[in-house]
Amino acid sequence: MVEELGRRRVNHGDVYVLRLYNRLDQTKKGEIACASPGEARKWIEAFEQAKQQADHDLMRGVSWNRLQNENEINLDGHRPRVRRYAQGLGKLVRIGKGPEMLLRQSSDLRCQERVNTNFGGDTGDAFEAHEWRYVRTFNGIRIFEDIANPKGGKGILLKSVGVVGANPDTVFEVVLNLDKHKRYEWDMLTADLELVETIDGYCDVVYGTYEPKYLNWWKGKNDFVFSRQWFRGQDGAYTILQCPIGHNKRPPKHGYKRAKINPSTWEIRRLNTSGSSPKCVVTLMLEISLSFWGRWKRTHSSNFDKSIPFALLSQVAGLREYFAANRALTSDLPSTVVKSKSSEPLIIQSELEDSEPGDEFYDALARGESFEDEDSDDDDDDATPKAGKVKLKNVSWAIAGLALKKTKALVENSELVTNSSPVTADPSHFHGTLRRAKSENDPNSWSAPGGEKFMIRGKTYLTDYTKVVGGDPLLKLIAVDWFKVDERFDSVALHPKSLVQSEAAKKIPFILVVNLQVPAKPNYNLVMYYAAERPVNKDSLLGRFIDGTDAFRDARFKLIPSIVEGYWMVKRAVGTKACLLGKAVTCNYFRQDNFLEIDVDIGSSSVARSIIGLVLGYVTSIVVDLAILIEAKEEEELPEYILGTVRLNRVNPDSAVSI
Repeated sequence: MVEELGRRRVNHGDVYVLRLYNRLDQTKKGEIACASPGEARKWIEAFEQAKQQADHDLMRGVSWNRLQNENEINLDGHRPRVRRYAQGLGKLVRIGKGPEMLLRQSSDLRCQERVNTNFGGDTGDAFEAHEWRYVRTFNGIRIFEDIANPKGGKGILLKSVGVVGANPDTVFEVVLNLDKHKRYEWDMLTADLELVETIDGYCDVVYGTYEPKYLNWWKGKNDFVFSRQWFRGQDGAYTILQCPIGHNKRPPKHGYKRAKINPSTWEIRRLNTSGSSPKCVVTLMLEISLSFWGRWKRTHSSNFDKSIPFALLSQVAGLREYFAANRALTSDLPSTVVKSKSSEPLIIQSELEDSEPGDEFYDALARGESFEDEDSDDDDDDATPKAGKVKLKNVSWAIAGLALKKTKALVENSELVTNSSPVTADPSHFHGTLRRAKSENDPNSWSAPGGEKFMIRGKTYLTDYTKVVGGDPLLKLIAVDWFKVDERFDSVALHPKSLVQSEAAKKIPFILVVNLQVPAKPNYNLVMYYAAERPVNKDSLLGRFIDGTDAFRDARFKLIPSIVEGYWMVKRAVGTKACLLGKAVTCNYFRQDNFLEIDVDIGSSSVARSIIGLVLGYVTSIVVDLAILIEAKEEEELPEYILGTVRLNRVNPDSAVSI
């Protein structure tokens, strides 16, 4: 397993640390420090390629002993940097001519990149759509306001969007860098920053001061304290959350007025272009008082230009000009392609295959929100994206949804044994510890929505990256359990009181148990039970997943989240991007009798722990939809289908049952 531990301060410099460990033997572990997040990403891709190559060779019947002799190398004699940072790690898998060659290898991906003509701040599958309206331009940067009815927010959302001539890794490092001499070149507000506390590799607290030389709205010197929390998605995009906080190490300073910096987020995403120069879309989003923004819109006074929100929104323009003036920072180091000698088609490239760059839309659609590109300046209500994988040109959503519902029978024909008599799995016969919702607004409950809010791979995805609206789930959600435990709780289905052990459950042909293990104090288990009312076809994709290897399952088990209602910053952190859980966290699989249980250890990833910590703070006000599916990678497996869904409505941690 390879886990990203985020940034770490070493010898007055920041490095990006990867932890390597054996899931079955935790004593076999080591760490690698990388100079940049881009280098860390290359190492992860390299190890992923090595695992895929090993799986491929094993399927071809290559002796495991020969694989070990050929593919393991000792670090002695390799470059000093690898020896210095690979603490306790004796061996690495050989990839090509070795990792040190891999990191220097150039890429031929430029010719494969798809032209992206929709480059709004929300490109990709990562975040829910908002109803953005263009307001005005500052320094060549577009400013938008969210005109949707805010739910769970405290004010109005504004954002500035610009294209920066550099790769996302470099822009991310510049934004996080605390060197004031560098920040003076692009940041007019938060240039004087100092580190107060490092929480972990993905979160810290900083203190800053500001002297009002330009924003004369302020009468005297100001200081502020805020936390910064960051994540990198499987698509290589970065999200940085910034929230004002108090800290006992930085009480109010004499002669300074304590200012409250607006809650804000940075989103940095690669822009695929036909040119050779790297580019990315940078979006800065912030929350502003409804009354203040309303006054400015009514009067169009110059006061907004002398406010903290204006100074924050102007940072995107500062970044753009900073990189334009420092061309040495804009060199691109694209992801490495490693071609196997034994299997020429086996190519690992996470940004083209797994994370789907150039995707202009979302894997989850927000209820009642516009699907229109924010850059469109016409009044056409049809969703007609110029490029990307969602291609529903000249077809209404209603017709598309109706057409997909007709395919559910085809999915059942291919995945289930349809010539057998069905066993009715009535949810009223099964009772979990979390109750089923009686109405749409029933708190602390669950329901089973359809799949029309999610985007899945269409029949022609491998050739044109088309995604389509999901249909009805194949499996029926029959119950949800909500537990709290002192230690991690595996193999829930074997518990004597588990509904899987009931007589009614034993009559069901197949039950999929998804056990989401939530790290907290105490720990929580959210367990969903999905039933197939007919036996599973063993030769189908679902059948191969149920009885396949853990490596196959890790590479296919996918989850799509969507926060329907909740605080906007939590929405931005969670996003709506499909996640291969086996790559993000540790998944343990338990196959027995008529069920398969998947124990998803969210605490195995420091990134996931950080996001869950944020979500738990708002969980009683959040409505979240989840969809699970098996990723289709071969033409005969397409189109994809939704395996199961669940809606969790304002779940209360205090209602969790002790085990």
